[in-house]
Amino acid sequence: MTIDKIAWIHLEDGKILSTRSRGKDVYYIPGGKREPGETDLDTLIREIDEELAVAIIPASATHFGTFQAQAHGHANGVAVQMTCYTADHRGTPTPSSEIEELGWLTYADRDRVSPVDQIIFDHLHQTGRLA
Repeated sequence: MTIDKIAWIHLEDGKILSTRSRGKDVYYIPGGKREPGETDLDTLIREIDEELAVAIIPASATHFGTFQAQAHGHANGVAVQMTCYTADHRGTPTPSSEIEELGWLTYADRDRVSPVDQIIFDHLHQTGRLA
């Protein structure tokens, strides 16, 4: 089984915006699961509005990469596939819905994120985009 997720890669000054949901002990790159009939862009816009109360600018969305790993907190063998996009936005990211906390993480925070996010952190660090 594979969980299909869409995520927003938002970098500033060598740090990546990450979120922690209520009751969770790890940070996740913002985004979430696709609903039936949604495109990647539909999911990205809806999830980022729900979690961070900001508006993704659709024309600016660019596919960043697709990453897969064991799903954090799920039975062994359950994978998560995360299709990531960069995009400009309007508004200031603010914790909303199930999000308890926002954090600007660096590569030194790699052990504080989910397994698929660790792969993304590695990629960003290797390409010089994550401090």
